[in-house]
Amino acid sequence: MGGIKLSIATTDYDHFRDFRLGAVQAEGIDATWLNLGHHEIFARFTFNREWDVTELSFAKFTAQVTRENADIVGLPVPCSRLFRFSSFYVNKNSGIKTAEDLKGKRIGSPEWAHTAAVYMRGWLHNDVGVKLPDIHWYQAGANEAGRIEKVELSLPDGVELTRVPEKSLSDMLAAGEIDCAIIARPPNCYLESHPDVVRLFPDFLEMEEDYYRRTKVWPIMHIIAIQKHILDANPWVARNLYNAFLESKRRSLERILDPAVSRYPLAWLPIYARRMRDMFDGDPFPFGIEENRATWEQLLLYAHQQGIAHRHVAPEDIFAKGIMTAVKV
Repeated sequence: MGGIKLSIATTDYDHFRDFRLGAVQAEGIDATWLNLGHHEIFARFTFNREWDVTELSFAKFTAQVTRENADIVGLPVPCSRLFRFSSFYVNKNSGIKTAEDLKGKRIGSPEWAHTAAVYMRGWLHNDVGVKLPDIHWYQAGANEAGRIEKVELSLPDGVELTRVPEKSLSDMLAAGEIDCAIIARPPNCYLESHPDVVRLFPDFLEMEEDYYRRTKVWPIMHIIAIQKHILDANPWVARNLYNAFLESKRRSLERILDPAVSRYPLAWLPIYARRMRDMFDGDPFPFGIEENRATWEQLLLYAHQQGIAHRHVAPEDIFAKGIMTAVKV
């Protein structure tokens, strides 16, 4: 095809599909696409920088992009975004009924820089009044022992974090060794209907819809990062990649919103998708800086408060310069 050769690693997303399979092209770029699980992508890029362009946990990205002389930069392209009030799992014997009841309890997450947990710790700290030092925090693998932290941390004063390499959060929660776990995926003990393990917020959908209406924050879990040396040599690459991701997403939404053809094997999905489109002001999965400003700013604040980001930065500081330059005809 010609053009600069770039390797791109992401999980399999429908909104990247047309770009990944070549139906959408990034002008001047010859992409080799690696389709891997996101945990493998995060670890291999964070430790070894094994590809040029990558999906990356937003929290882990903030740790790396705010280093002095950072070697990566972001594109304002959310890969995965999910509300996370569903991610609180509690042991009923701990007597936790409300978010305020978490004060003084033992709470675990798979990593401190686990984006789902960063959002929910930030919500507890800033909105609920359960401050970071009010909780004894634990870190362990969600369902397997041995998960490690992938980025350096500078924990805030008064924060106690215990690492448990020999157990999983699922086992600890079921045994009552922790009171709550904040996990992106349901722990095995919950999926296996352990009688003592329940969601703290069974009405999480209503909570999340209300939260979005009040804040306009639509949490971003993973974004696209690129090695900075590529843009130093070829500044045009950032916008050309962004344009291709944007067009790929437009085609994905066109498929899912189609009222005439059932492209996905689920009843009423186009109707639900159009409801989401209207709720999110016409674009249920926006890209860009200004379109997501409230969300970018919130996570950047939370990551700094929690000792993950080295500096408190603005959204414009983490993305390629001039990436959102307006083009009018």
